[in-house]
Amino acid sequence: MFNITRIYSDANGDSHFEEIVVPLNESGAIGFLSEALPAGNIIFREVLPSYDYDFHTAPQRQYIILLDGEIEIETSLGNKKQFKPGEILLVEDTAGKGHKTKNLTPIRRRSVFITLP
Repeated sequence: MFNITRIYSDANGDSHFEEIVVPLNESGAIGFLSEALPAGNIIFREVLPSYDYDFHTAPQRQYIILLDGEIEIETSLGNKKQFKPGEILLVEDTAGKGHKTKNLTPIRRRSVFITLP
């Protein structure tokens, strides 16, 4: 299974974390696969070591796959979580108060966005 952290907004516009699991199914010699999920575009991104982005909403629903570096995300309610390379986020707070994101390691950090329809 794949563990994913979802960031979403509630009816009051506050952002929250939720842990979700994507189950995997036995697929023979090629390993274990999830069910196919719809996707839109793929976007590659690199940010400067000083990246510290104040409260913002996601531009669209999207998965974010962290390739390197470490980040901290803070919700509008002040809850914070740290994320490391290889972790996956499902960012769905496209409205409301948003979240903060900052680099924890002083490197040019790379990630991949997969937008959702």
